[in-house]
Amino acid sequence: MANEKTAQIIVPVLLSGGSGTRLWPVSRALYPKQLLPMAGELTMLQETARRFAGNEGFGAPLIVCNDEHRFTIAAQLQGADITPQAIVLEPMGRNTAAAAAVAALILAERSPSTLMLLAASDHVIDDVPGFVHAVRLAARAAAQRRLVSIGVKPTRAETGYGYINRGTELAEAPGAFAVRRFVEKPNHATAQDFVASGQYLWNASIFLFQPQIYMEELEKHAPEVLASARKALAKSRRDLDFLRLDREEFSRCPSISIDYAVMERTDRAAVVPADIGWSDVGSWSVLWERGVKDADGNVVAGDVIVQDGKRNFIRSDGRLVAALGVENLVIVATNDAVLVASRDRDQDVKRIVEQLMKSGRSEASQHARVYRPWGFFETLHHAPGTQVKLIEVNPGAALSLQYHHKRAEHWVVVSGAAWIARGEENFALKENESTFIPIGMRHRLENRGEQPLRIIEVQVGSYLGEDDIVRLEDRYKRN
Repeated sequence: MANEKTAQIIVPVLLSGGSGTRLWPVSRALYPKQLLPMAGELTMLQETARRFAGNEGFGAPLIVCNDEHRFTIAAQLQGADITPQAIVLEPMGRNTAAAAAVAALILAERSPSTLMLLAASDHVIDDVPGFVHAVRLAARAAAQRRLVSIGVKPTRAETGYGYINRGTELAEAPGAFAVRRFVEKPNHATAQDFVASGQYLWNASIFLFQPQIYMEELEKHAPEVLASARKALAKSRRDLDFLRLDREEFSRCPSISIDYAVMERTDRAAVVPADIGWSDVGSWSVLWERGVKDADGNVVAGDVIVQDGKRNFIRSDGRLVAALGVENLVIVATNDAVLVASRDRDQDVKRIVEQLMKSGRSEASQHARVYRPWGFFETLHHAPGTQVKLIEVNPGAALSLQYHHKRAEHWVVVSGAAWIARGEENFALKENESTFIPIGMRHRLENRGEQPLRIIEVQVGSYLGEDDIVRLEDRYKRN
């Protein structure tokens, strides 16, 4: 495998737009699973980007992501020593067909001979060399104007995945096969038949093709997707290191997956079988299956004690969790929420999230710790009229120059040194020193030092929401 070569450069297009609701409360809309270390020390996005680094024939990745996650994604790629070709910002989610169309338009203009590898940023692959080998086989078929799927050899009768029925091997691309049909998530009996036949593969939603060929097929089968993507890209604008798609044009794009829009309709579909230890990490049970189990079949992570428990998945991201005499449960604790579910019902966790959203609960979408381009804040206490936060500002970073209509703020420096703009004043604060920001006074917090700055902020007022911020200046160009 090490000596394999690819005639055309393969550009990984990494999609990062999902919210991972089935992995709540760890994964949430404002900080979903791809931005978290769910299956290793690195985040899933970092793991995905690093699969291709250093492999001959692969170019720098192109990222298509949610606007809300842009600064976190940029920081994580930098932390993984990955320099992307571009980070394209979607103003709202419009599924994978539109994201792929935007990427294809960009790559076709930059280099018509490029091959485009479309992949989610929140999947796990254990056998990376085997995966790269499968991609190289797929490249032969893609060079013959095929749209190629990487099909994963099934290890069980899984009802949560789609399937690909493979046909005959392609003479012009050994190792790749024609596709007879795509099958949506089957019932258990049908899935058992599929696995027993040996002719069906899991649809991992990993695709390789020439950008121009994809656009030709999109023009045939879903022309409105291509038209909207083209207009959104034509009216896009640069924003720092990001490419921001036009909101109005992109909002008109139909929300449809690449599977429905093209792959299930085209006569150019091909598939390369791969046995690579793939998983979409789509539920807590998947992490239980992949985890290291104790003598009673429990998988634990964090500060956890189990007595007389069997086959449980228990994770704590902070506080002690003690479980006694329980079986086949998922127990996940964060600092602001605890999930307890039967392990055979964990696919329904998204229903809890839907209920939280209907109730207007912030736990549905954000953690107690919320990341910003300058660092993070974490809510320590919240009551009517009062909120206490821990704020950490990265070295060289600053919050916006701002004011509030309905709240005053008290700041106490815990560690580091703060540079404060307060009305017409500018001054420094050291550890154990404090200041007060009245309602309506413009202010800014800045860290000019080389170490993180931590402060405790006490907010007092009639309304304490994050939307009571009027930004006057912001180096990150937020509204």
